[in-house]
Amino acid sequence: MNPRFIAFYICFFAIYGLINYYIGLRGWQALSNYSIPITGYWGLLVAVGSLSFPLGRWAADILPRELVQFLIYIGSYWMGIMYYLFLIIFCLDLVRLLDRFLGFLPEGLKSPHPGVALVLLLLILLLNIYGTWNALHPVIRNYEVNITQKHSSMDTLNVVMVSDIHLGWIVGPKRLEQLVHDLNLLNPDLILLPGDIIDEGVDLRTEKEIPRLFGNLNPRLGTYAIPGNHEYISGSGDDVFDFLSRAGIKVLRDQWIEVEDGFYLVGRDSRAKHSFGGVSRLDLHALMHGIDVSKLPIILMDHEPFDLGEAAQAGVALQFSGHTHHGQISPNQFITRSIYELDWGYLRKDNLQVFVSCGFGTWGPPIRIGNHPEILNIKVNFTQQTCVV
Repeated sequence: MNPRFIAFYICFFAIYGLINYYIGLRGWQALSNYSIPITGYWGLLVAVGSLSFPLGRWAADILPRELVQFLIYIGSYWMGIMYYLFLIIFCLDLVRLLDRFLGFLPEGLKSPHPGVALVLLLLILLLNIYGTWNALHPVIRNYEVNITQKHSSMDTLNVVMVSDIHLGWIVGPKRLEQLVHDLNLLNPDLILLPGDIIDEGVDLRTEKEIPRLFGNLNPRLGTYAIPGNHEYISGSGDDVFDFLSRAGIKVLRDQWIEVEDGFYLVGRDSRAKHSFGGVSRLDLHALMHGIDVSKLPIILMDHEPFDLGEAAQAGVALQFSGHTHHGQISPNQFITRSIYELDWGYLRKDNLQVFVSCGFGTWGPPIRIGNHPEILNIKVNFTQQTCVV
């Protein structure tokens, strides 16, 4: 196995294990104050929840498919429960630590209160139920923008963009079938899939269904995709790109094409290509070598919305990105906002217009809280001046 993969998984599961140990210990200490049935099973609950996901992924080739899917579902939901348990317990411990030095808590709040732990667990359960419902109900966001026509043969272009589908054990063929149906109803000229189409693990049954379902897409100018980080994390990126190609999807990996004398479409490879493949992607200016920026508008797909100024300087008119999920689970959006100039929505930067989608699918917990899964439907008008309608 690639040493980078080994290092990644060691770091991930070391942090994952420490968080679960912390939750298990502090949860047991809190529940031991009450004579309730769950107290004696708390350690077992944490162990089963935390081990289900890695066991399901590692044993996917030897265990029955239904058992693997069950384990992955249990483990994925545990990640959502774990996340909120960690936040709540950590914040409570932090308040207690500060109180030791500042003494600001009333005496009545320093001793355990019956039912508090159960109320918190019920709240987390309700959050996961709502988050599951929300994740299964995508919204369609409509935009209309103008870009400079230059010498384009087109007057308008209907672009539909879907990022971060994360097809795999959680987002399976049924949801892909519904997605394809919804995309075709929008009657797009062009469909763009800017990365993380596939999750880390795809079972053989789902893999066989994906080309057939994607093959039902029928945009006039075709469907184009680029790699995301998860295609590389899976370690089987080439296989993924192959069955996407068999579905009629054109995968651009540091490539550009001219589409019907109307615009240039540029597809950047993922930054993860270097992290997990040991080879860096091309610099944007090197990638765009041969493009006549004075001839046609340039549309760019780049999975991660880093270095927006670079795209603006290169003369890109429209950029489509994903990756951020807008945090996926609140309050993670505060982290993504601090990392990216634009972590979700629309931004105008000089003559560049950028769309960053929070994505369609989920990674880890199959829930969304604080955002909605989405499909972007953008009408592009080719005009003499660049402006937003």
